[in-house]
Amino acid sequence: MSEVQVTVIGSSQPDERTAELAYRVGELLAESGATVVSGGRGGVMREVCRGVKENGGGLTVGILMGKTATDANEFLDVIIPTGLSEARNLPNVLAGQAVIAVGGAEGTLSEIAFAIKNGRPLFGVKTWEHPRFEFPADLTPEEAVKGALQAARQRSL
Repeated sequence: MSEVQVTVIGSSQPDERTAELAYRVGELLAESGATVVSGGRGGVMREVCRGVKENGGGLTVGILMGKTATDANEFLDVIIPTGLSEARNLPNVLAGQAVIAVGGAEGTLSEIAFAIKNGRPLFGVKTWEHPRFEFPADLTPEEAVKGALQAARQRSL
């Protein structure tokens, strides 16, 4: 079992650059051997898991919105259908000792809010910026992963 779990959140329909950033986050997390948790679907979620798996990384976990695994991406080791729809965003965030947001739309924004509200260390790669959010939102993948791993190693789930 990995010493850390990091949740990665982001859009299910990212642009090409955001998808590349998510893949890079996955590559870097693979190097660390971290367990990677995501919403388990396409887009950023798929690309981070692909980055993990194509680079010899550890366990990938998908916490799905639906009641079945029909929309799970092919790079997941563990698939957890919840039937919670968007409400699965809270357990998704809480499953990591730290959270990395890559890009994102409204669903990602809700997960960012859950991370802040629940005290999860949060690191952003080209994600939402708002004056009320006090977290780094425009990091490189390298900076975000470094920060998330350091924070995760200092806390338990």
